Amino acid sequence: MRTPSSAPVKFLNLWQIRFPIGAIASIAHRVSGVLLLIALPLLASVLARSLQSPAEFDALRAAATSASGTLILALATWALAHHVLAGIRHLLMDVGIGSGLAQARRSARAALIAAPIIALYILVRGLW
Repeated sequence: MRTPSSAPVKFLNLWQIRFPIGAIASIAHRVSGVLLLIALPLLASVLARSLQSPAEFDALRAAATSASGTLILALATWALAHHVLAGIRHLLMDVGIGSGLAQARRSARAALIAAPIIALYILVRGLW
């Protein structure tokens, strides 16, 4: 009889595990939610700073159009787009719409593809 202390130790190699598309969409939904939660205080402080003076507004606009600012805005836009799309997907599945395996895979793939396209579109068009 083996005791728990003599049991062989197994390590999972997370880079070799292949997640199903639904799991990837679900994990990305959680990640995007955390990013949005982190972004809220930053967004509030940026809004407050932008209202202080025209010079402050211009400085923030310049920061937003820099390479790092554009990357941050693109990431935030992806997070918002993905979180909304995946949230709608989850809500529809909760009421029984699209909960079949094939439909769930299609909707997960659609959310994963549409969110970066929306973010790129907003980035290129400068809609923020």
